[in-house]
Amino acid sequence: MHRRAFLTAATAAGACLTAPATEAPRRLGSTDVGRLNDRLAAVVSKDDRYGGTPELEQHALVLARETLDLQQRGTASSRIRSELYAVASAFTSSAMWAAIDGRRLDAAQGHLNQAVTLAGLAENSVVQFRVWGHAGSLYRQLGRHADAMAASEASRATAITRRDPLFTSLALARLAVDHADSGDATAALRAVDQAQDAFDRADHFLSRPAWMHFFDQAELDSLALFAHLSLGRWAEAEHRAHRCLTRLRPGLMRNRALTHANLALAQLGQGAIEPAVASAMTVAPEMAQQGRVRELLGEFTHRLNAMAPRTPEARAWRDHRTEIL
Repeated sequence: MHRRAFLTAATAAGACLTAPATEAPRRLGSTDVGRLNDRLAAVVSKDDRYGGTPELEQHALVLARETLDLQQRGTASSRIRSELYAVASAFTSSAMWAAIDGRRLDAAQGHLNQAVTLAGLAENSVVQFRVWGHAGSLYRQLGRHADAMAASEASRATAITRRDPLFTSLALARLAVDHADSGDATAALRAVDQAQDAFDRADHFLSRPAWMHFFDQAELDSLALFAHLSLGRWAEAEHRAHRCLTRLRPGLMRNRALTHANLALAQLGQGAIEPAVASAMTVAPEMAQQGRVRELLGEFTHRLNAMAPRTPEARAWRDHRTEIL
């Protein structure tokens, strides 16, 4: 009897020694949110410089999963949980934007569903603004103009636009492009003017998320440029392109390439073949294969060949395009 009791006790003691100790969940706080926002800022910076590469898309998705895993392993206040969901949504939205920018639209649609879900869990109007803004861009590229308009309106209706005119300006500039795509010149031009008014009223020294830093006067001119191109207002589009290029921050290679490609289209629309080809050739070779840039240059090639296929400029452009692609 004593021997059996001893063996039972010894077995229990051994089990205690060999079983892993259960760690108490770590308390999550503002430091964790700040660290993740720093990583988000790095993702945004890479996108601003190089555009939406597949590597950046996958990196953003990994960071979103890490953020959600952190939620499962730790405890947090409701405020911190909301902020963590907002960061996870922002990472997923960055992945969506990278896929949109690289013209990987099927993947972008999958990321959109997840980003919307996480933004809803966050109950954060700032990240909801971003997700719906990207959704509008996705639907625009898919040719779903009614959905693009609805997404842009949803972005404009978020609470942050009632507090900060800079967000209002971006929402209106995107709506201008949607109206232009639908052929409503009056609404498009009115939205461009309203976007500029809101931009001028904004306090540009306020602290905002890193992903909002891209929106400056150059970006506003770029969105206006897209609207004028869609409406066939070639001279106004060229004017906006030149304004954008003079204000564009150094290092934004993707945006500079997009603007030169759009400038070429605006000049070609006015029949100025030689300067149009010169503008198209200004696009850096390493950016000419980037999704949206490549698409614009493809459109430029199609229009040039339709307008003046036998000109020396057209032949020079075809040779140049063969080299860079």
